[in-house]
Amino acid sequence: MPIMRFDIAFFLCCCRSFLKDRGRDDDESFSFYALLGVTPKAKADELKKAYKRQSLLMHPDKLAQKGQSVTGVDRDRFTRMRHAYEVLSDPRRRETYDAIGERGMKWVEEPLSVDPQELAHNFATSSIVDRSKVFAIFLGIYVAVFVLPILVCLMIDGSLGRGVKWVAVLTPLWVWDAAILFYHSRVILMGPIKRPDHVPEEEWVDPLPMWKRVTAMVRFACLVLFQVLLALRLDGYIIVPYSIVFIPLYLWEAIALRRKIVIAHICIVTHEELLSAIGKKIGDCSAAEREDVHRRFIVVPSKTGNGYEMACRLRDEARMDIIRIMARLTFVVLLVFNLDRELDWSWWLVFLPIFAMVACIVGSAFGTFSKTRAEAAKKDPSMFGMDANKADNDEEQGKYAKMDENKQGEEPSSLRDEEKDELKAKVATLAYRTMGTCFSQCFFILIMCILIGKIEGASYSSLLIISPFLAAGGVVLCCLACTIFCISEVDENAGMAEFDTAVDQAAAASGYGATDNAQATDSKYIPPSQEDKLSGVSGAGTSDSDAVTSATNSSSKSKSLPPPSSAWDPEKGETWQNTADNEGEKRDGTTTKDTETPAVSSRPSTIEAKPSCSSVTSSQCDLD
Repeated sequence: MPIMRFDIAFFLCCCRSFLKDRGRDDDESFSFYALLGVTPKAKADELKKAYKRQSLLMHPDKLAQKGQSVTGVDRDRFTRMRHAYEVLSDPRRRETYDAIGERGMKWVEEPLSVDPQELAHNFATSSIVDRSKVFAIFLGIYVAVFVLPILVCLMIDGSLGRGVKWVAVLTPLWVWDAAILFYHSRVILMGPIKRPDHVPEEEWVDPLPMWKRVTAMVRFACLVLFQVLLALRLDGYIIVPYSIVFIPLYLWEAIALRRKIVIAHICIVTHEELLSAIGKKIGDCSAAEREDVHRRFIVVPSKTGNGYEMACRLRDEARMDIIRIMARLTFVVLLVFNLDRELDWSWWLVFLPIFAMVACIVGSAFGTFSKTRAEAAKKDPSMFGMDANKADNDEEQGKYAKMDENKQGEEPSSLRDEEKDELKAKVATLAYRTMGTCFSQCFFILIMCILIGKIEGASYSSLLIISPFLAAGGVVLCCLACTIFCISEVDENAGMAEFDTAVDQAAAASGYGATDNAQATDSKYIPPSQEDKLSGVSGAGTSDSDAVTSATNSSSKSKSLPPPSSAWDPEKGETWQNTADNEGEKRDGTTTKDTETPAVSSRPSTIEAKPSCSSVTSSQCDLD
């Protein structure tokens, strides 16, 4: 039996709960092997012969030559058969199909094609074992994230013993570094990305050039070298100053600083400005010229849309990253001086650049919010109530002068409702982001204060420093556990039987239901007509069965009569006609003397029936 590929085994282990019937399709007769007419053990030659044979039988042109009418179903079946051969002829895709089926293979190849409702349905009907595997993944992530900080805190407190070395304590860190270095090496060995067939060769630019891959690899290697040197220096294997140990960290920060400086000083130009600067459009430039343009400029359609705002945000974030890098470098310099020269400085002074960095981040966030709010208030002063006082002053000075100015053509600019809503949403989003930045930086300052207190000689455990993160991760893990193990599929028809029973009981109680079991099976609700409503006022003593019979008769009579109409009389008001349905009634709206129920307006009104009235008008209804 061949060994299953590692990626497929991992996919089945982690995502089996999201696959229906363990990743297989329900209709095996419609599988790829059934379409080609072969068995799952068929070899490549058999597949090729079967594809030729099925093509002669299913091809739309062949069917048309035989005199058969070609339908859309025939074309879809042939397309699916050809797709089946493409999958089964590829050994790797065939192995994936055999393991997880057609739907699972599509999810692996096209993750964006996943239907969330189907995933939720499959997960809700999965077994407890499959759900436990999903929870085990999140539990493993929690352990992998927090095991290293816990070991470091225990090492600082001396809970691991005297003979334990930092090299052994940092084992989880070495595992992470090895995995990331392996990833960078694979990216470099992958070679240049192949050009797609639909892109011309002169327009193709590698989205991940080799110099970027090598730069990322070198930068991460500097960080790993610093970690190794620091661990060896703490264990006493090497006796060198800390200034030398931190050199790889300086290089790591310097590479990032160079990149951020380029982005922070990049120019944001429109297409028209670029055309006037270089003399040609961006679409007419060659691949090398476009790469050079994108290195020096950010090209946007205009300086008023979302593209311009995103470019400004990217540049502002790069400038803030520069502040962060400079603060970290200053902190490292102070730390090295304090460790090498044994200056015995206060650790609050050493961490002063970190506090300054936090102040800059919070101040920049509030500054951006104030600027955006001022621009929004300039476009729509009524948004923040800034025109309330102005309105009072206008009212005192007189509104007629303002009306005269508007008449002269000086109308104030106004925004549409959609633009106002978009402006309000933008300001609200930025306000939430500013408050989030403020709270996160306050939390960071709290952690730094606890850390500095421990370095200064406080007696509390080092685990207190990471306890907020442990608590937050534990809460998230508990919520995931409740979500994973408590979710179940809800029946859409649940409660409909009780609802129908309640409706039948209500109909029976109101008099429209049957009175016995024999009538209950054939009875139906008959809505009353306008005549039935009026007759119910005078004929309150009739039984329920008579009411239903009269409703049926009145509805059948109303079909042969024209609908009621009205006319306006200056003396009588609004007069309604064609409202009587007795055989002796007239068509002009009056009734004979032998009528028992007068013709009444179809509008809802509460009046008493008067046999002596020849016609009923709206004015008479008001008087009554």
